[in-house]
Amino acid sequence: MRTAIYPGSFDPVTNGHLDLIRRGLVLFDQLVVAIADNPNKKPLFSGAERQEMVRATLEDQERVEVLLFTGLLANLAKERQACAIIRGVRAVSDFEFEFQLALMNRRLAPHAETVFLIPSEKYTYLSSNLIKDIARFDGDISCFVPDMVKRKLKEKFGFP
Repeated sequence: MRTAIYPGSFDPVTNGHLDLIRRGLVLFDQLVVAIADNPNKKPLFSGAERQEMVRATLEDQERVEVLLFTGLLANLAKERQACAIIRGVRAVSDFEFEFQLALMNRRLAPHAETVFLIPSEKYTYLSSNLIKDIARFDGDISCFVPDMVKRKLKEKFGFP
């Protein structure tokens, strides 16, 4: 069975993330959505909240496992015997950082090849940070995130 890991902070999960997950399922038998606890980031949602949102939006996907992880992605790839790590690249500006990560992960976990996926054109400009900025001022985010995520963001920012 070919397993891939799709890591990220998913703070919150967006339709762009979901697009890449569905694309990944075309290529791999199983997909592990690995929600990272990154000490360099201050997430709006707790790890448990992010995991709940991702699980709820993917409840119809039997081949997807959603988990929280800390530490090195390479170690998780070894533990899960993943053959690939999926990374989304929205623009050329993403590529340099992603390229460095891919080379380091190749060194640490040579069995797991990094696969860059390009999101659908309608999601290339999306990021969780942009979504949070729009939601913070009660802007309409309906076309960017699942309904559950929209509700959670409204609650977080105190909107009815």
